[in-house]
Amino acid sequence: MDWDALIEAAWQAREKAYAPYSKFAVGAALVAGGKVITGCNVENLSFGLTMCAERVAVGTAVADGLKEIVAVAVVADTELPVSPCGACRQVLAEFGDPLVCLANRTERQVFRLSELLPRASTGILDRRF
Repeated sequence: MDWDALIEAAWQAREKAYAPYSKFAVGAALVAGGKVITGCNVENLSFGLTMCAERVAVGTAVADGLKEIVAVAVVADTELPVSPCGACRQVLAEFGDPLVCLANRTERQVFRLSELLPRASTGILDRRF
């Protein structure tokens, strides 16, 4: 995986974030179907309607007919590399067990999504993929 290129795409997406309330801009870039798809967070005054960068990227990928995500990079200007929220982890799990790179300006960490969200497809649904 070319993490440098994927992280750079995420930083570029972050520049487009709409975060007038929190001032917390996040960028995401994912690889699906050999393509790089990006997303940024889009806030709303009604906070529950805010869309995270990861889910914006997933929605764009699905709209492009791409439904198997193999890698994701998430970036923000944070002290520690930023991590997807629980909702984003669950949405990502719907489309595979991608590698997830968490990055800030100086450091990166790579995990399997299943490390960040174990048993994503079990529980009340009791599904096995």
